[in-house]
Amino acid sequence: MEIILKEDIIGLGYKNDIVNVKSGYGRNYLIPQGKGVIASPMAKKILAENLKQQAHKLAALKAEAEKKAEAIKDVALCIAAKVSATGQLYGSVGVNQVAEELKKLGKDVDRKIITMKDAKTIGDFTAMVHFHKEVTVEIPVKVVAENAAELKAAAEEEKKLQAVAPAKEEEAPVEAPAQEEAAPVEE
Repeated sequence: MEIILKEDIIGLGYKNDIVNVKSGYGRNYLIPQGKGVIASPMAKKILAENLKQQAHKLAALKAEAEKKAEAIKDVALCIAAKVSATGQLYGSVGVNQVAEELKKLGKDVDRKIITMKDAKTIGDFTAMVHFHKEVTVEIPVKVVAENAAELKAAAEEEKKLQAVAPAKEEEAPVEAPAQEEAAPVEE
């Protein structure tokens, strides 16, 4: 089913795009919500005429989107999150945290135009900001441990315990046979 979108839908298309969707998605969601109309020949002619009349407005919107993109293109985010000893996050870092960090930097970006796979471990990730259908910006996101010092200390203690534990294990088997030999002698 061909649909003409009336607004931007991330993952599907942008306003005034003609997209193919499954019939149920079009009939039950897009059309009743006012997010799209059926792409009949008459609707396509109307769309072409509207686009021709709005060409200068669309160019202005694209220029504005490029300005916004230029403002945040060199931004790199570092997000601190609570982490277990194994490096797994308690929860995940997603679009909401990226939008909050951008806001702290003075860049007001709507979370709905940001796409990112949720980060569930420490490491480097990429968030995409879609300002316009032709203007997107990749923002590097580094997820670090909030309690890094505590984790280091815990790991060092664990290494010390492991270093001491094998020494005790080596001594223990040597003592055990001596006791067993002594027991039969006493009888």
